[in-house]
Amino acid sequence: MAKQLKVTWSKSTIGCPETQKKTIKSLGFSKLQQTLVKEDSEQLRGQLNKVNHLLTIEEID
Repeated sequence: MAKQLKVTWSKSTIGCPETQKKTIKSLGFSKLQQTLVKEDSEQLRGQLNKVNHLLTIEEID
């Protein structure tokens, strides 16, 4: 089974650049404190690295 990541949007995007706001939306978040489970991939890791200061990320097996 492929690794999965549990990603929680934990901090607001107020004051962040527009590109970071768009990255949060493209990840599938719509509300603060929302948690999503995503399949681990290089593309996902790149997006998460761009906004990692706004997220809480956990690996799950």
